[in-house]
Amino acid sequence: MLFNRKSELNVLINLAIIDRMMDAKEVNLIRMIGKANLIPDEEVEELIAHPQTITNIRQMTEEEKFEHLYFLITLMKADGRVLKEEISFCEKIANRLGYEKGVIGALSQHIYSTADVQSDRDVLRMKMERYRLN
Repeated sequence: MLFNRKSELNVLINLAIIDRMMDAKEVNLIRMIGKANLIPDEEVEELIAHPQTITNIRQMTEEEKFEHLYFLITLMKADGRVLKEEISFCEKIANRLGYEKGVIGALSQHIYSTADVQSDRDVLRMKMERYRLN
């Protein structure tokens, strides 16, 4: 079963609102990710306005898990502030995806808040594998 892209986007929205305000950079990134995943603008706006409870995310493929963590960390850094609550949220999601919480720190060293600076995704995938739960 393929993971529902809207559900994935919903997790990103939940991260963005953890500090009770969604920064314009976070909103723009969420919209860009929605568009890249062919989610209609109206549906993205509805998700932003009414985030849903996070459901089972273990159905993702390994590639989807990687992309999910990559975008979670990018979004966490988008507003230029990284709050303890955001890190904790990302660690919980990483754990639900089957990884130790340390994966967030390891990956975030190499993931940037701007799309202009590209990370070496193969290196990131290898780092991520070291944190897989048994």
